[in-house]
Amino acid sequence: MTALFDTHIHMDSTKYNEDRHEMIARAKEAGVELFLNIGFNRETIATTLALADQYSEVYAAIGWHPVDTIDMKDDDLNWIEEQSKHPKVVAIGEIGLDYHWDTSPKDLQQQRFREQIRLAKKIGKPIVIHNRDAHADVVQILREENAAEVGGVMHCFSGSWEIAKECLAMNFYISFGGPVTFLNAKMPKEVLANTPIDKILIETDAPYLTPHPFRGKRNEAAYVALVAESVAQIKGLSVEEIGEITMRNGKKLFGIV
Repeated sequence: MTALFDTHIHMDSTKYNEDRHEMIARAKEAGVELFLNIGFNRETIATTLALADQYSEVYAAIGWHPVDTIDMKDDDLNWIEEQSKHPKVVAIGEIGLDYHWDTSPKDLQQQRFREQIRLAKKIGKPIVIHNRDAHADVVQILREENAAEVGGVMHCFSGSWEIAKECLAMNFYISFGGPVTFLNAKMPKEVLANTPIDKILIETDAPYLTPHPFRGKRNEAAYVALVAESVAQIKGLSVEEIGEITMRNGKKLFGIV
């Protein structure tokens, strides 16, 4: 069976309260051997670390989501640094900018984004980038903060190949999720076709962004296999090869032995 790494999931979501353990079991049956769960505020960082403690296959990324930066206090940054000492925390994120949901002022988002990049550099961990409708500003801040020093991943990348090239040049991986399986997803497929194979990751972002043919229903980790199938088709490789390559890429980026 193909071994897969879901590099971005929210399995602590309340949407799994009725069947979380069963959902993880289904993922393992589908070949998913590693999960990176994302904690993005006080509440979800705590639940993410609890999952990492409970399941040997689960690793953690912790940070403060741009949508929630209106609620972030200065001492939260120190708290994230303290929590990052947990042995299974392998990245800072998801952090970045979100100009789609108008919940936090842009200048505040940018400030907290810069602070968390600096934290990642201080502790030597890669970053997981959330970028929605903010491509130019994300790239500019990554460049100005010399984020290439730690690198990271552009989670569920939705930009153009031109933007992807700039991110690749700064030591970032490009991650593909459910949207690359959508029949009308021209841009993600084009970016995937052009991205070097050693810079590709796969993810679900479950419970969101469910891949075809389950679009519109709750996403879950097992469906990363559908993402792998689409990636294999576009790259002209077998699903087994894509699983092996993206597993290797993910372990390398996140320092998982």
